[in-house]
Amino acid sequence: MTSTLTIEGLRVEVAGKEVLRGFDLVMSSGEVHAIMGPNGSGKSTLAHALAAHPGYKVLDGSVTIDGVQLLELSATERARHGLLLALQQPMEIPGVRPIDLLVAAGADPTNLRERMNDEARSVELRPEVLDRFVNLDLSGGERKRAEMVQVGILRPKFAVLDEIDSGLDVDALGAVARRLQRATTEWDCGVLAITHFRRLLLELVPTMIHVVSGGRVVATGGPELSAVLEKDGYEPFRVTNA
Repeated sequence: MTSTLTIEGLRVEVAGKEVLRGFDLVMSSGEVHAIMGPNGSGKSTLAHALAAHPGYKVLDGSVTIDGVQLLELSATERARHGLLLALQQPMEIPGVRPIDLLVAAGADPTNLRERMNDEARSVELRPEVLDRFVNLDLSGGERKRAEMVQVGILRPKFAVLDEIDSGLDVDALGAVARRLQRATTEWDCGVLAITHFRRLLLELVPTMIHVVSGGRVVATGGPELSAVLEKDGYEPFRVTNA
């Protein structure tokens, strides 16, 4: 059954400043939507607000998955309703191993380590890396690949990825993008990818691209929009907050 993520009129304040100023987006499971825009436009604020980060105050708006209002739920409850967030800088969690994190997030423990190993190999990650504490002593590429293991095990309805391509070499980027692309057909995962660069979208093919400026979506188009952005930059779309 198709699921729908709907964001309506989302306004978010950070450190006393309103950053998102009426953000709107609707996407269905199985789709890939890319969020692009200049620095300071509100892209990462969107990701943190969706994840219920305490430093991001929601002033107004609605975020739902299949009609369930997520803004009223804790981060854990949002995850249980099908929302997974991968941050630009994955958090280190000393004393917690990936398998324990996945169980806490609701993963079926049956043959879990075997399934984790399979997912690790699918993104060219050495399975023994999963014996370490979460993200401790891992390279940037290993951290991002390990997050793809989480995606593959938890199988969220929607995965929100904040600059998943940041700091990745070509091989790691390809492995991550291909895993996400497969997820859109394996279980109809909807992928919301926040990125600056077209290179991610050459392998993770977007259904739609949304350009954000001044805390809201100012342009939407198909995959061809990324070529326009690469050629002309964000200046033609830039707006300033009053």
